[in-house]
This record gives sequence, C-alpha cells and structure tokens, in this order.
Amino acid sequence: MQGEKAISYKEASGCHTGGSYYTGTKNYFPKPLSEQEEAEWIEKFFSGTDKEKEQARNVIIEHNLRLVSHIIRKYYASYGAQDELLSIGSLGLIKAVDSFKSDKGTRFATYGAKCVQNEILMFFRSSKKNSAEISINETIDIDKDGNPLTYLDVISVE
Repeated sequence: MQGEKAISYKEASGCHTGGSYYTGTKNYFPKPLSEQEEAEWIEKFFSGTDKEKEQARNVIIEHNLRLVSHIIRKYYASYGAQDELLSIGSLGLIKAVDSFKSDKGTRFATYGAKCVQNEILMFFRSSKKNSAEISINETIDIDKDGNPLTYLDVISVE
C-alpha cells in the first residue's frame, strides 16, 4: 500500500452522481465488481484502517445495488411500490455487508441475495400483520348531518 495514491470514494467506486436509482433500468447502477476486485475490497473491509473499512463498505454496497434491483424485478415485479422495495432491499444489503464472513467460502453476491430477500420478506410479513389493525378513530360511516361516525363513537354510546 505504500507509494499508492490516495483516491476518493467516487473514483474508487466508479459511481457517477446526478442519477436516480430505478428498478426498471440498469443504467444508473455501478457495474458489479469482478471477483478479484470484490476480494480486494472485502479484504480492505476486514483488515484496513477505519477509513479504508468505511470506503470498502460503501463500495461493496454501491456495486451490489444492481443485485437488489434484479431481485425486485425478478421476484416482486407485480408489487406496485418498487422504490419502497429498493429501499428495504438496500437495508438487507447493508446488513449483509456488516455480517458477511469471507472465510465461509461463499461469494458476497450469494450471501447478499439471501439477506436482501429475507429483508423484503420480513417487510411483507410485518405489512400483513398490520393490515388487519384498525384505529378506534377510523371513520366507519357519516351521519345525516355529515359528521363522521367512528368506532370510538359506537363504543362510547353502548
């Protein structure tokens, strides 16, 4: 590492700012890391200085955002709010980077894909649980004067 020029995160990651990330296109995501590049960044993540660890973490996350997009397009294409799934999948990707063990012999993409899928599935499970919940202040009808009738009104009258 001695004699090497310090480069910025943007130079290292090959990212270009100014674009939004969309699940319908690959144009805005940085290209995936090659196997050798991935190994180098993972090594920096585990044994580098704090600054190198942070930079490596960011590079690994950004270069695997295309993986998140691919999983969403492949398995959850019918879900309307794909940007929401992209955010949730990105959280799974971040958790994958933080918990990845390189000594297990698997590539990061394999491990990361499972973490992304698990995070999205947890979101769907929690959404399903909350879908049956109602508020006592929820309007159930409107009376003849145009006033809202809530569950609280029904409970307090009886």
